[in-house]
Formats: sequence, structure tokens, C-alpha cells
Amino acid sequence: MAADIGETEGFEGEPDDGLGPIDALIAERDQWKDRALRAVAEAENTRKRAEAQNNDARAYAIQKFARDLLGVADNLERALQAAPQNADAGEAGLVTGLELTQKSLLQAFEANNLRRVAPEPGETFDPHLHQAMMEQPSDTVQGGQVIQTLQAGYALFGRTVRPAMVVVAAKGSGAAAGTAAYAKAEASDGGNFDGTA
Repeated sequence: MAADIGETEGFEGEPDDGLGPIDALIAERDQWKDRALRAVAEAENTRKRAEAQNNDARAYAIQKFARDLLGVADNLERALQAAPQNADAGEAGLVTGLELTQKSLLQAFEANNLRRVAPEPGETFDPHLHQAMMEQPSDTVQGGQVIQTLQAGYALFGRTVRPAMVVVAAKGSGAAAGTAAYAKAEASDGGNFDGTA
């Protein structure tokens, strides 16, 4: 028996409603639309990445120059530390000149977002900004905190140019640890903490 002219069998015996080519075109359109959206998103991501890299390059372009100037800042600080405290008129003028030069250099650093990092005793050790040169017990600060800054560090826009060189309190340090050690020594020999009678 012949099939009616209006009804044709399509794929796997299903009746063909004549919309197969339209469905294929819709699927192909959706595929091209998805590709276009992905291409636009990739182009936008590339633009943002390039803009961020350019901003970083501008912001950190002075990093090498700043690192070279840190030696000058260190030498000025050493010169001021070695300068006589009660100098005569000639030497006092030289010391004042060194102080003004150092102040001007530090202002130039600040104007270019080069920040001095010199932690005070008791500040928590930050491995991103500090470099531990040694560790020693302390009665005044807790373990893991800075005891002393040996050399100031610098950070440019939050990125470390040179870490601050510090002495860090050993684990178990602190006022409570010092008091406990003193009490233990006094109880063991009945004398003073330093071993004298």
C-alpha cells in the first residue's frame, strides 16, 4: 500500500513534518552565536589583561631605579648615625645638610609610592615584607614578633623591593616565658636568675 502524499517517513520510521532543515539551521545558528560570544569574551579578556600588564609596567617601571637608590638612602642613614651628636658649627652644618638630603630623598620615595618598611619591636613578622636574619629568645616580645630592625626595607605599591632585615623572637619567647624561666631557676638553686648567690 502506498503512503499518502502528505505523509512521508523520515529518519527511523518517524513521520517527517518538513521542519528538519529548519531545525538544522537553528542548531547551526546557535553554534555560530556561541562561537561569536566566546570570541567577544576572549577579546575582552585579552584587552583587560593587556591593560593590567601596561598598568603594572608603568607602576613598577621605577623598581630597578628605586632599588639602585636604596644604597644611597642606606649610606645617608649610616652617615647620620656616625655623625657627632654635639658637633661644632662647621660639622653641625654638614650634619644638617645630610639630614635635609635624607629627608628630601625619603619624600621623593613617598611621592613615587616607595614606602619604607621598618617594623617596630613587637610587630608580627611578615615573610612578605621582612627577612629574618636571626632568631633569639626575648623576654620583652612574644615568639614570632620582631625584636629589632637591622636594615629598613622598601615596598613599591605593596610589592617588596627589598625586605626589611630583622631579628625575630624565638618560639616560646615573651614576658610570661621570661617570668617562668626566672621562677624555675630561683626554685632550683635558690639563688638569682643569673646564677649569682
